[in-house]
Amino acid sequence: MKAFNISYLGQTRAWWVVLLVGILMVIAGFAYWFWPEAGFAIASQIFGWLLILTGIVQLCVAAGPNHARAWGWWLAGGIIDIFIGFMLVRSIVLSEAVFPYFLAFLFIFWGIEALIGACYRSRARYWWLGIINGILLNLIGFFFLEAGWVSDMMMVSFLTSIAFIYWGFTLAISSYEMRPVEGPADK
Repeated sequence: MKAFNISYLGQTRAWWVVLLVGILMVIAGFAYWFWPEAGFAIASQIFGWLLILTGIVQLCVAAGPNHARAWGWWLAGGIIDIFIGFMLVRSIVLSEAVFPYFLAFLFIFWGIEALIGACYRSRARYWWLGIINGILLNLIGFFFLEAGWVSDMMMVSFLTSIAFIYWGFTLAISSYEMRPVEGPADK
């Protein structure tokens, strides 16, 4: 009989796709850090396409046979990511004007999701890392709100690169929790 192991994120054989998206996000973050003159247009387009890809992955995880108990968060996150991604890709003028606000909404949503997930996994060994992750994501979201309000392009550029890097590392680390665990009966 196979060992039955359900984690908060769920397990999937496509965990490597989440790892790949995380690596791409880190690379995009460092590229934007070193070449900020690329501007909002490029950053919003890259971010939009990566959000679409991430949303598709989230929908696949939510619909998979080994989905987690919190599959609703994956479903909601996937729909929101795809919607915001298409809004950013659709119009460059629109995306430049509302880019900080889209990112603020996105990071605040992820922060709340991380806080709820940490409370859900309060018996796990490193559950407190989810609390720290949620607080940091909410802070990034509030900084994006402030940057959009004062229309500070350099602050938004800096926050965008930090957000890309942080989100990429978070996805890469989370992907390892999604790997299916092979028990002695599986070999």
